[in-house]
Amino acid sequence: GVAATSPTNCFLTHHSLLPAGAAFYSPTFPPQANTPHFMNEQIVILDFGSQYTQVIARRIRECNVYSTILRYDTPAAEIAALKPSGLILSGGPSSVYAKDAPLPDKAIFKLGVPILGICYGVQLLAHFNGGKVEKGQKREYGKGNLTVHDTSCALFKNLPATLQVWNSHGDKLTKLPKDFAVVATTENSDYAVIEHRARRIFGLQFHPEVVHTPRGREIYSNFVHGICGCGKHWTMRNYLEQAVADIRAQVGTERVVLGLSGGVDSSVAAALLHKAIG
Repeated sequence: GVAATSPTNCFLTHHSLLPAGAAFYSPTFPPQANTPHFMNEQIVILDFGSQYTQVIARRIRECNVYSTILRYDTPAAEIAALKPSGLILSGGPSSVYAKDAPLPDKAIFKLGVPILGICYGVQLLAHFNGGKVEKGQKREYGKGNLTVHDTSCALFKNLPATLQVWNSHGDKLTKLPKDFAVVATTENSDYAVIEHRARRIFGLQFHPEVVHTPRGREIYSNFVHGICGCGKHWTMRNYLEQAVADIRAQVGTERVVLGLSGGVDSSVAAALLHKAIG
């Protein structure tokens, strides 16, 4: 048998907090002094139940930047300990006014890092910053046309003033949060993109991560590189090497007991443990 600490405690943060049927949350790597700078750069994604959260993570990693998915209610102090370069609030099926609505720790808005809210995420920005969200007269689902009125917004650097986007929401923003400005509109939304330039907080009512928003990858690239200041050096090979090094550092001379179910999570954990400590 393989022998010591469970892989959950070893490198799978928050797995024990997963609700039934929820997506797997990413391994988290607190910044290390002895690792290259680009391995300490990461974008944290708070998951509010969107079917596209994993796609957001993939889009960020396609920008050669590591992304970490955490539960929506992860305390701001835990997020701060990761020293993220930026924070993304995912979409989700809930209404911000629902009794059981998933809400974040409001202290995340005081972390001082750039924030990008997607769909439900932009509604959260409004909810916590003096704006207003209401049920739309009709559900907006499908392709839409985005008109960018303020082309100086960093999210739309080197992008045209008219873009095809993908919408999927019922509620919509009807009053701007305090000190926010309108950047772009769609046929059904006067606040399709908003920003607080000084605080580097942005909100999108559409989904840039899906293929139906053809220039969406460039929007994410502008966020992680232009706004968050991340480099373009992270690769999956870097991640593998860092994971193996972290496991070796944590295990030391101890032994590890691994429960292998045959599923993806435990199989990947087994492969990493085998590579790290044999």
